[in-house]
Amino acid sequence: MSTSEEEFRLIVETIPGLVAIMRADGAVEIVNRQVLEYFGRTLEELRNWGTTDSVHPDDLPRVVAAWRTAVETGTPYDFEHRIRRADGVYRWFQSRGLPLRGPDGRIERWYNLLTDIDQRRLAEERLRRSEAELLEAQRLSHAGSWRHVLTTGAVAVSPEMSRIRGLASDVSLTTTDLFDAIHRDDRPAVESVFETARVHRVDFEADYRIVLSDGAVRHLHTVGHPIADPSGEVVEFVGTDMDVTEQREAREELEIAYEQIKRLKDRLQDENVSLREEIDQAFMFGEIVGSSPVLRKVLASTSKVAPTDATVLISGETGTGKELIAREIHKRSRRAGAAFVSVNCAAIPAALIASELFGHEKGAFTGAMQQRRGRFELANGGTIFLDEIGEVPIDTQVALLRVLQERQIERIGGTRPIPVDVRVIAATNRNLPAATASGEFRSDLFYRLNVFPIHLPPLRERREDIPVLLEHFVKRFAEKMRKRVCRIGKRTLQLCEAYAWPGNVRELQNIVERAVILCGDDTLEIDDAWLPIQAAPSSDRPASAARTLRSQEREMIEAALADCRGKVAGSNGAAAMLGIPASTLESKIKLLEIDKSKFRLGGRHADFAR
Repeated sequence: MSTSEEEFRLIVETIPGLVAIMRADGAVEIVNRQVLEYFGRTLEELRNWGTTDSVHPDDLPRVVAAWRTAVETGTPYDFEHRIRRADGVYRWFQSRGLPLRGPDGRIERWYNLLTDIDQRRLAEERLRRSEAELLEAQRLSHAGSWRHVLTTGAVAVSPEMSRIRGLASDVSLTTTDLFDAIHRDDRPAVESVFETARVHRVDFEADYRIVLSDGAVRHLHTVGHPIADPSGEVVEFVGTDMDVTEQREAREELEIAYEQIKRLKDRLQDENVSLREEIDQAFMFGEIVGSSPVLRKVLASTSKVAPTDATVLISGETGTGKELIAREIHKRSRRAGAAFVSVNCAAIPAALIASELFGHEKGAFTGAMQQRRGRFELANGGTIFLDEIGEVPIDTQVALLRVLQERQIERIGGTRPIPVDVRVIAATNRNLPAATASGEFRSDLFYRLNVFPIHLPPLRERREDIPVLLEHFVKRFAEKMRKRVCRIGKRTLQLCEAYAWPGNVRELQNIVERAVILCGDDTLEIDDAWLPIQAAPSSDRPASAARTLRSQEREMIEAALADCRGKVAGSNGAAAMLGIPASTLESKIKLLEIDKSKFRLGGRHADFAR
């Protein structure tokens, strides 16, 4: 073997790959040691065997086609394919072939080099899978990645980023393109965040809207990271854009749903309050019963004012049915389908009445642990009934006047006015004109309330209604207690017609209920002791008995006023001494025309002017 051939073989043996020299027809002529070791065959075996059956079946058609093309055209070839090792394992190789031509230009040999690229292909496959997984993760999370080169203004984006922004996958982007797509209301804030991150070399986050080419708006959450050169200058940003449109829309829908639930809860609470109050009042009077001229006059007024939205002021003694008339007005009004909210102003402590009527904000005062809606808000769209309006403190009267004038309220501790559409019906057993004259009640509020006055007469002024009221209450309580009471005793009727009924219809109802409870047969009887009057033996003396009662009442009241120096209410007042409500005593003083001012300086020995 010549020196040059030996050198050639040494060179071939040191090449890191499988080297083969083949004749023009493809027959193997020379191979290096690596080929023999890889296939586990001798050179003679390779000449008789060939290597095509060691090519992976999936790659063989492509390899054969490439080889034929090279042979037919005489051009070099270069392709990648898998070849089976002696132990049956396939590995990836890059196959390169160069033709050697003779003096006549014909191909005499092929020089073939197979380079093992299995590790590179595995790395490429891992990278491909990683990229595919990254793209899938971006697609599922609606998050696209981007790279922004500040020196050139070029922006590279991932496919998901292109999808989020409604761009073609091959479009080229610049800084201007990105900022032009931002909603004009959000752009100044985003530019400021971006510039701050560049100057201070810090990561940044931003939430903003972009407008797509079709006008659609998307909400994005962007996270960016600056990359600086060796001098510390930021040269590019990398980051992600997350499409949070669905989350924002879902949150808005959830907020709307919460608001609807809150409104429904408030509505149910309003209805619950109204229903509780209706249940509480269900057996107060029943229907309006009677046909006396004075009652017919009241009902005629009620029918006329009910369809309007006029404010109504109902006056009358305790127990005459003021709330019953108020409910009848509401029932006949256009607001009948909305709430009827009743407030007994005398039953609420003066310090709490403003909060009860107008509500309060959380923390408005000690104990205000949460926001509370007032009765005016609960009655919005309906009717509010302010019973015992004369007992409202002066400072609260000012707020009531504002509601009547401006149709809006402010919660305690609140700063914004809340419009309310409420019809106001007020009631009192006091002499409001007199209270106005004495400064106990604001005149401007009185005139605002007294748009349509209705006065309910006491039961003693409509005695002709007593028999029918008796029958009505007897029937009601007998049915309720499952008793058979179908007659009213003659003496019972006489007693009822003779009695002055200071408690009016409510007192009559209570007496009948007590009598039905104690009734042992079908005839209702009332004990004389229940009605503290000189009972008349015959039915021709009811007026005389009434006069006797009034005389006795006057004496008792004047004696109590004398002992209390004219003071009516309070623990040391005449009402407490007599064991009756202060409002009832005030009504009796007015009815009997007693001048209580005469007792303020005197004592028991004051001169009682009658």
